[in-house]
Amino acid sequence: MPDPTSQKHYVAPVDTESIHVDAVRISDKPSNLWLDAWRDLRRRPLFWFSVALALFFLLMALWPTLFTQVPPDKGCYLKDSNGGPTEGHPLGFTFQGCDIYSRIVWGSRTSLAVGLIATVISSILGLIMGALAGFYGGWLDSVLSRVGDIFFAIPYILAAVVVMTVFKDSRSVWTLAFAIGGFAWASTARVVRAEVLRVRQADFVMASQALGQSKFRILVNHVVPNALAPLLVISTLALAAAIVAEATLSFLGVGLGSDTMSWGLDIGKAQASLRVAPMALIYPSIALTLAVLAFVTLGELIRDALDPKARARR
Repeated sequence: MPDPTSQKHYVAPVDTESIHVDAVRISDKPSNLWLDAWRDLRRRPLFWFSVALALFFLLMALWPTLFTQVPPDKGCYLKDSNGGPTEGHPLGFTFQGCDIYSRIVWGSRTSLAVGLIATVISSILGLIMGALAGFYGGWLDSVLSRVGDIFFAIPYILAAVVVMTVFKDSRSVWTLAFAIGGFAWASTARVVRAEVLRVRQADFVMASQALGQSKFRILVNHVVPNALAPLLVISTLALAAAIVAEATLSFLGVGLGSDTMSWGLDIGKAQASLRVAPMALIYPSIALTLAVLAFVTLGELIRDALDPKARARR
């Protein structure tokens, strides 16, 4: 019988370089989708410009007295009709003799309020409908998808015109916001449904099911929080669309009442004197364009930052 101590043992050589490459660096900070998106966004000057512009309009809407002390609905004198800039009135006067700058500042409150409320309504409806349809599937998915297709086929601008015509005696910011947001949720629901279908196949969802958690609890605690990234993007873009929709409806005369100040209403009133006083129309149009541009640009940048493939292409 051979002596065990005399036997040779062969050991494979150790590749120290591979160990060094595959080693986990404990000092690295943990990362996730949101952190990666933030690190990408904060290096882009266009992101800070759009954020500053959006915050400027939000500040103007919340505290208009920080920007002007001239009352927008008082001090309108016909002697100043279509007048040019004067001291204390840098943008001149409207056809009724009202200060253009003051009306732009105070009109931002109405335009942004309608846009924000309509976006919240459409986002909540789209999130609920899309999450239920994508997670439960089956007949519920079929029913909710067909309902979404019906609303998607109806132009929400046309639907809002009908709603505001029917409720012409009770026009308000809330009525207009519900008219826009109540018919604009279908596209949000489609995006949320697609994302929920992807997230529900994840391992942590299967682990939660194995632990015996209810489907509704899994949906609320695990699936929906991990499907919010595309909702944030589409909500930012929907905010810009809602602001444009409010201006369009007010321009057509089916939006808010004539006693309300908004950019679209001022643009509609100024078209009558376009040839003799074009700046009364151009100034609120510029404000509307800049506000929409800020939110559209912000939404596009957030979409690219939350998409790893888009980050890899840059």
